[in-house]
Amino acid sequence: MNAKEIKYVKPTVKDIENMQNLVIQEVQNGNILERTPSEMATTIRSYTVAYRDDEIVGFVALHIHTTTLCEIRSLIVKGNSRNKGIGAELIKRATNEAIFYGLKTILVLTYRQQLFEKFGFSVIAKESIPETKIWLDCIKCKHFPICDEIALTLDI
Repeated sequence: MNAKEIKYVKPTVKDIENMQNLVIQEVQNGNILERTPSEMATTIRSYTVAYRDDEIVGFVALHIHTTTLCEIRSLIVKGNSRNKGIGAELIKRATNEAIFYGLKTILVLTYRQQLFEKFGFSVIAKESIPETKIWLDCIKCKHFPICDEIALTLDI
């Protein structure tokens, strides 16, 4: 399998259960925040999914915080589909979407610093992250307030 055999599309609410099944282990490990089906439904337009045949093998969300700041969230690729360019393509598509919307900065909180640095992201101090992000999302994290994720941004 190569990345060209993958179809990248916007999901529908019918995809939510499969998306949650794909991400459940990473949620349990504390690597990705849990999103309820209702939360996913209200933000379904922010997601892009990667399909191989009829199976979701990855997805990413681009969440808009302000008129200038957005965030790449919930990047996941199924274990046996990793290291085949799918994650990279999902990051590129999220970045292109941010450019389309006229945003200026992409934020990501991740354990995969080197992956994002390949795309030009730079490490920032977590103290510079807007408080609205902390109180809306980070407070839900099992690691809060002791965050061990790395914050990076990309100016676009």
